[in-house]
Formats: sequence, C-alpha cells, structure tokens
Amino acid sequence: MTGTPVPPGRGGPAPFTAEDYAVRMRRAAEAADAAGLAGLLIAPGPDLVWLTGYRPVETERLTLLVLRAGHDPVLVVPTLEAPDAAKAAGAPALTLRDWTDGKDPYEAAASVLRPDGRYGISDNAWALHLLGLRERLPDAGHVALTRALPMLRAVKDAAELDRLTAAGAAADATYEEIRKVRFAGRREREVAADLAGLLRQFGHTQVDFTIVASGPNGANPHHEAGERVIERGDMVVLDFGGLKHGYGSDTSRTVHVGEPTDEERTVHDLVRAAQEAGFRAVRPGAACQDVDRAARAVIADAGYGEYFIHRTGHGIGVTTHEPPYMIEGEEQPLVPGMCFSVEPGVYLPGRFGVRIEDIVTVTGDGGRRLNNTPRELAVVD
Repeated sequence: MTGTPVPPGRGGPAPFTAEDYAVRMRRAAEAADAAGLAGLLIAPGPDLVWLTGYRPVETERLTLLVLRAGHDPVLVVPTLEAPDAAKAAGAPALTLRDWTDGKDPYEAAASVLRPDGRYGISDNAWALHLLGLRERLPDAGHVALTRALPMLRAVKDAAELDRLTAAGAAADATYEEIRKVRFAGRREREVAADLAGLLRQFGHTQVDFTIVASGPNGANPHHEAGERVIERGDMVVLDFGGLKHGYGSDTSRTVHVGEPTDEERTVHDLVRAAQEAGFRAVRPGAACQDVDRAARAVIADAGYGEYFIHRTGHGIGVTTHEPPYMIEGEEQPLVPGMCFSVEPGVYLPGRFGVRIEDIVTVTGDGGRRLNNTPRELAVVD
C-alpha cells in the first residue's frame, strides 16, 4: 500500500500551495531552534499533513520528516512510496531521501541528524521508530512535540480560518436538520447515524464522533451512542464533528424530548450562562485558564461545581482535539487566530447531563463564534 497526497475539497477553498507548506516548515524549524532543540522529527499523522500536505499510510516502514533550522527539510521515505511523496503539495520544498527494503531506515534518518541533538518528535510517532532512532543515535534526546512546541499549529492563518468557519457552518446545518428528526422511540445509535449522514451531506469527508447521550447516559461526557431507546422526558446531549476541507468541526447542543421539567430548564440555563461567560472571557492577552475560570465560576456559584468534570475547551485545526487547552493552570496567552472550543457542562449521575459547545476564534479585540445555532433548550419529538 502507498500513501497519497491530501486531495483538495471539490468545490471548496483553493488548495494550499508549495509556498504555504515551505513557510510552515521554515517556521517550525525556527521555532524548534528558538526552543533550544536541534530540530523536529515528524512522523505520519496530522503534523506531517499540516507541514507538507502528505498523508502516507502508517506502517512499520519508516517515514520521517526532519526539520532543522538552516537546513533544507528532508523527508525520509520508503523507496516504494517515494513517487507518491513526490506528488504532495509541499514536495517542491523537500529533499526526498529514500531507503529500500532490506536496508536500515534509521541509518538513512541518522545521516541527517546531529548525533547528540535533542529533538521534538510527533506525539503519535510509533515506539518502534523512536526506539530504532535511539539505538542508532544513543546520545540524542527526544521530547514530545506538543510539550516542546505546544503552540506550533495553534494560530491559524486566514485560509485555515476560512476552512474552520466552513466546517462550523456545516456542523450548524447538521444540528438544524437533526432537530427535525424523531427522537422518541428510536435508539441512540440510529440518531447518531443520522448525524453522521448529515455531516457528510454538508461536506464533511471524515466523521470523528457522533455522541447521542440520552437520559442518564447524558451524565457521561464521552458516552458512545448505543442501544438505549430514547424516551419522552429524556434530556439528550448531542456532540458531533469531524473534518471538512481538512479542518475540524465540533459542536454540542442539548435537546429535550417533550417538555422539560423546571429543574431541567434551570440546569440548561445555567450551562448556557456559563458558556456565554466563557466566550466573553476570550480576548487577546487573556490566559487560557481565564476562559475556564469564567465558565466554571458560573456553575460553581450555583452549587453545581462538582458536576462540571472536564476542562472548558480544547484547540481545533487539522485535528478535532489539539492545543491549546482551556483549563486551570494553562497560562498560555490567547493570540488572534487561535481556535478552540468553549464547552462547559453539568453531569448529574444517574439522571441527565447538559453540554453546550461552540468553536471560538480569537480576534483582535475579543472572540468570534464559529457555531451560531440557538443555544436555548430545544424541544424535539
């Protein structure tokens, strides 16, 4: 099997150019140098896609992008996959160094590395390959890329923001349509299948998750849609997203099957107020933790603090979860172009849960939502 370049979306934005990828690779190498690293080692996965536009099949054969400040980028690739690598949009800015079966791939990589260097390496690099590199260069050091350079992909340019905006709009269209389907008497997995179909209908090429958590299942933030039959009187948490034009969507709304109780409305209104407070805290220079604090304070002050059991948000880009994270202790300042979720929730064990989530981008003077569907409690059939 061989890898293929990332295809442009039909009818979508113009594809990224070789120069776009060259700029990203140069910036990454310079950021590594500024952080005191000898360079970066990029394995197949989202980092490689973002830096080169190349998405190979992940196998036991070593594929590795080496970035070093002051040096040309080098992509170490199996010989049988070199033709596909050469077709990637970022290939003109790369030097390909191929290796054949029966040869030592780590020797090919070691030849362009400093033997005693400390390198940032993709979080998803296979242990097989990291250990192979360490055997070849025992004096080298390695650190996870998101620990060494957590903000590498965090600030989006205009073209990336356009893609994220389109993905958010597609998720919004999905929510508007799912509210029209029947919930009562159907299994969670059936509604989840509807969500997946709608995401694809509105242009997603990849569906990453379709959470449908009804009644007591709503108290589990990452519940997997199952065989439970949704009943009248259920609160239902909907959380869904994936990739459109290579960039992520992720939104949550909570609906109610039939008329809710006063308590259910109260809890939903509380979460909606917390989500609004988190959004209002978004501004350049604020710390990531400030967003978490603002949303969490609303819920804690109402006496539900122990039932808000996760961070307020996560970054989004070529993956649906990435840095930065909106959590206490994260002092990273917000910068225009950052994109992340604001998604507080309350989860009452054995009863129900509520979550409301928008993707937000930091602007010059505040924040802008990429999800704009109603946040009020929707009543469905």
